[in-house]
Amino acid sequence: MTIPAKIIVTLLILWAIFFPVQAGHTLAIANTTLIRSFAGWYVYLVAALMAAALLLALIPQSASLRIGEPGTKPDFSTASWFAMLFGAGIGVGMLTYSIGEPMAHFSNNPDIIRGLVAARSPEAVKPAYIYTFMHWGLAAWATYAMVGLAIGYVAYRRNLPLTVRSSLVPLFGLRMSGPLGHAVDIVAVVATILGVAVTMGIGVEQFVAGLHRVGAGDWLLAESGRASTAGIIVSLAVLVGASTLSAMSGVGRGIKWLSNINLALSFALLALFAIVGAGAFGLELLGRGLIDYLLALPATALTLFRDGGTPMSAALQQWQLDWSVFYWAWWIAFAPFVGMFIARVSKGRTIREYVLGAVFAPALMCFVWMTLAGGTAIDLELSGAAGGSIIAAAIPDQLYATLAVLLTPATAQIVSAFVVLLLLTYLVTSVDSAILIINTINGAGDDTAKRHRHILFWGQHSPSSSAACWPWAASRRSASP
Repeated sequence: MTIPAKIIVTLLILWAIFFPVQAGHTLAIANTTLIRSFAGWYVYLVAALMAAALLLALIPQSASLRIGEPGTKPDFSTASWFAMLFGAGIGVGMLTYSIGEPMAHFSNNPDIIRGLVAARSPEAVKPAYIYTFMHWGLAAWATYAMVGLAIGYVAYRRNLPLTVRSSLVPLFGLRMSGPLGHAVDIVAVVATILGVAVTMGIGVEQFVAGLHRVGAGDWLLAESGRASTAGIIVSLAVLVGASTLSAMSGVGRGIKWLSNINLALSFALLALFAIVGAGAFGLELLGRGLIDYLLALPATALTLFRDGGTPMSAALQQWQLDWSVFYWAWWIAFAPFVGMFIARVSKGRTIREYVLGAVFAPALMCFVWMTLAGGTAIDLELSGAAGGSIIAAAIPDQLYATLAVLLTPATAQIVSAFVVLLLLTYLVTSVDSAILIINTINGAGDDTAKRHRHILFWGQHSPSSSAACWPWAASRRSASP
């Protein structure tokens, strides 16, 4: 099954490289059609996953069950476990959207579309954070965690290979050891590559913007202000080497240490926003935002906007398709990879520990990021200090634009270089984790990282897929606000 997966991914890359206009047009149509056609399925499925995760953690009979044989001890400390979960799952997105997401909803959200609040007003902050928390909170992590739990619990309890097909053995039995199981794992590999491509496309654009901010040269940007082809190629070349070397070292060495480093760097950046930025305002947003989010969650999680033939209903539907449904599709596409990775590092945890560590703790970390960093940016715009410069910047550049307003030019350049380094560690962590998971699936659960030639292949093809899909993925998200 390794060969079909490699052929499919290689053909997709070659198609996008040699026929970029046709590929971009076809991908855009496919994306729009699928998201519009299955919007209700995405909305209700993600709501069901959140409810299932909560129930499994609350019911004593399920909460006490262990992922693995009774008495199995965790392979990693709680701190390292959390660092790896966060780094592989959402770390890159946090740097891009910690400011970009609240700022986008500060300018446009369902309440603004309905005329209930004015765009970019103090009243728009509350709904902006309700929808920001909805997208980056329990929905994302419950999607990852439920896939990881299905894989890890069955595989470790029944001594089966740690692959996606193992999660379906209780339903389909021995049929999963034949062509049906091969098809499931091949689809999981391709989905992982494409999910990583979206994340990498967004992350590389911010990486290039950061290099330009710290004075690496105007050649990094095209005339449109977006990342140039040369900038993308150079960035991906760095990521290819670093990710492949890290993947070859395995989970217990390269990925573990990189995850610990980027979590420490993340806390340092958060401390900067808390001390120099609008720390008090951010903490107030965190407290009020959590309450508002939880109270609104049942309604927002189950609301499906439909075009009723009026401009308002059409705008509401389009907003949901561009934001919520796009995110749900992204998280689901990413779930085979992140779920497999969570299962790999969560052996020995009880289901209650697992849900608390893989759903609630990362969601809370996302909320802290969004309120401290995003709250600082919103406060600068509300006070007039930013003069619209943060809102006017492209989403990948808004973090650097915030630092430019908040700090002196020399200090902003130093901190921007720090952000570039942090982004590099997150990108490498995401890619090398994906490489190892793909290799594990193709190796029928063997995660010993002995198949170096396969690691090299996927190490080359994961960033290549990102380069091929980058124009579509990046324009899709940056155009949404």
